[in-house]
Amino acid sequence: MLEIKNLSAFYGNSRALQNVTLEVGEAGFLSVLGRNGVGKTTLLRSIVGLMDRNDGSIRLDGEEIAATPTHDRVRHGIGYVPQGRGILPQFTVRENLKLGTFARRNPGDAGVLEDKVFDLFPVLKEFLNRRGGNLSGGQQQQLAIARAMLTNPKIVLLDEPTEGIQPNLVEQIEDVIVRLNKEHGITIILVEQDVNFARRASRSFVIIEKGHVAASGPIDTLTDDLVHRHMAV
Repeated sequence: MLEIKNLSAFYGNSRALQNVTLEVGEAGFLSVLGRNGVGKTTLLRSIVGLMDRNDGSIRLDGEEIAATPTHDRVRHGIGYVPQGRGILPQFTVRENLKLGTFARRNPGDAGVLEDKVFDLFPVLKEFLNRRGGNLSGGQQQQLAIARAMLTNPKIVLLDEPTEGIQPNLVEQIEDVIVRLNKEHGITIILVEQDVNFARRASRSFVIIEKGHVAASGPIDTLTDDLVHRHMAV
């Protein structure tokens, strides 16, 4: 599904990723782990095309997209849920959701996708006319995931989706992410600090340290020693 080779990424002239190589298969689930500030968010931004400059290869379904503009990457099937959610606070839930439809790969999927979204997040249907800024943090995260789903993605990139979420909604959001992968066949790349959730949900992992891959493999090879070495503060 997604194959990255020797990817370096830059903010201005400062290199934030160094020769990162990884892959995730169709309907795969890859967790990206590591301490704060090591390049995890930069990796997702590179995949979706939001960095100042990238070197290296990014292939989606065998097609090279490293030089493709962000809006075309979305049309190729990449959905993105950024850290901080990116909800427009003055827009209603309905208007925020509509933003996800502009880059939809197949406009004819509209009704089916909306049914899926409201099945996953029934509260959004109830709050369609409420402003995004008036939702709780957990509801905003549900809205952000739903908006990404309305692009009809093949792969969804999620950047710490449970960060700052009230505890009673964390499990619900985690369950939805697992359902997207297992029931809907969507490939997931998840930046996460919760190692336990990564172990429960993922099939593979990569640990980023100082902008490069420090460790990777099947999720059952994510040992406590690796976690201690590369994630302990």
